[in-house]
Amino acid sequence: MKVYSLIPLVFLLVGRTVADQDNERRASPDPSLSTSVTINGQTFVNKGLVAFGYIPADAKDQYGETFGGIGSAITFKRGTFNSNRDGTFSGKLIVQPDRGYNVEAPIDWQTRQHVVKFTLKPYYGVANLPFSEAAKTLKLDYVSTTLYTFNGKPTSGDDPEFVDTVSGIKYPVVASNYTRLTTDTEGLVSNKDGTFWMSDEYGPYVYLLSSNGKVIQTIVPPEAVLPRINGTLNFTSASDPQSGRCANQGMEALTASPSGDKLYGLLQSALAQEGSCKKKTNKYARFFKWNVENRNRVKLEAEYVVPLPQSSKPETYAQSEIYWLNKNQFLVLARDGNGQGGSDPKSAYKAADIFDISSATNIANTDYDLPTGSIAPGGQLLANITPATYVPFVQYVNDTQLARFGLHNGAPADQGLINAKWESLALAPVGDREYPNDYFLFTFADNDFQTHNGVSMGQPYNATVSADNQALVYRVTLPSVKRGSVEEAIGI
Repeated sequence: MKVYSLIPLVFLLVGRTVADQDNERRASPDPSLSTSVTINGQTFVNKGLVAFGYIPADAKDQYGETFGGIGSAITFKRGTFNSNRDGTFSGKLIVQPDRGYNVEAPIDWQTRQHVVKFTLKPYYGVANLPFSEAAKTLKLDYVSTTLYTFNGKPTSGDDPEFVDTVSGIKYPVVASNYTRLTTDTEGLVSNKDGTFWMSDEYGPYVYLLSSNGKVIQTIVPPEAVLPRINGTLNFTSASDPQSGRCANQGMEALTASPSGDKLYGLLQSALAQEGSCKKKTNKYARFFKWNVENRNRVKLEAEYVVPLPQSSKPETYAQSEIYWLNKNQFLVLARDGNGQGGSDPKSAYKAADIFDISSATNIANTDYDLPTGSIAPGGQLLANITPATYVPFVQYVNDTQLARFGLHNGAPADQGLINAKWESLALAPVGDREYPNDYFLFTFADNDFQTHNGVSMGQPYNATVSADNQALVYRVTLPSVKRGSVEEAIGI
């Protein structure tokens, strides 16, 4: 009997992780993990969470500043997504933080974007992985940073104190004699020519950026959206206006058609004159469609109303991102503010849902767009306006799915607690011939730069909590997505 011949086999079994052993038996997610919804006769399937990764809360960028808030927006660096022979996927993402470490107050921090490379090793098993092993399913590494500028000066994340007029456009700036454009950067779209569209909460405007971060064009939304206090334009985020976007509830989400000729933006919640900036009444958010095929003649082509989900109280779950599926359907990320980095560790709603505008009323270029135009006085939608159809889809707050990756919802507030603020979406093809409509749904959290070992504008800080930059990947079946459109959108 050759007992020693068993030693290599035992070593091999011990060396293999739970994920390796379970994945060897599966080429796709276990059916028991799937949920589905039906929209216009088509079935959309959430096949479950397949990867988790993070960048530590105390990581720094090339300028020595805390690397945080990166989930405000993500987009694939065009042409970088690859399916590898070993079953993994790799590529680069461009991630955009918002206005810097602003837990105490907004600061004069230069806004920016980063490049992060990733390796995705999907886990399709049902066994619960230890946190350390789960974090290997999506490996993330920082690469570089691009700083934003406007008229030759650094942009700022500080609260807008004044208004400056440049080429006929009134911009939010940090001081009357210090004309730095101030933006609370949110949405991000990568264009085929290397430029980017970026949306902002302060304006709330949409900006076109060059590949090196220079603002080269501005889209101003309808007058009804611009914030006014006592009838005067005022971009501050310190208090709510009487009309226009509510404080910190601006052009939160941005997406585009794969060809790049149509650009879409969605406000985080209702306008002040349509809900009084109160969670109970601010569910009707405006959704804009611009024709940007000719950038010298950008045209507002359509405008719709999206009814955001609410809790039983009721309180609106404001949205944080959208993603184009087809000309009528869009993913939308709605959430509460609880979880790691929030005031309460227990979250009730974080989801990548779907809305459909095929039957919605187009209110563009009507009296509703005038300075105090309202589609929902007192929070009640006018009877002559049909909103988009809203359908819940991928719920992040799912104990079974989270546990498979060493994560949880609610106390204790340890490293495995799911982050509070999920604010980004991106799709990539799975490339499975058996399931040609399957896609990977990437989503990143905004950790608000919260760390015990932070640096902001060259100065150290210690936040009350440390929240890693978390990222999740789901596998979803999207039958309404035209074959090849996702590949066109990310340049592969």
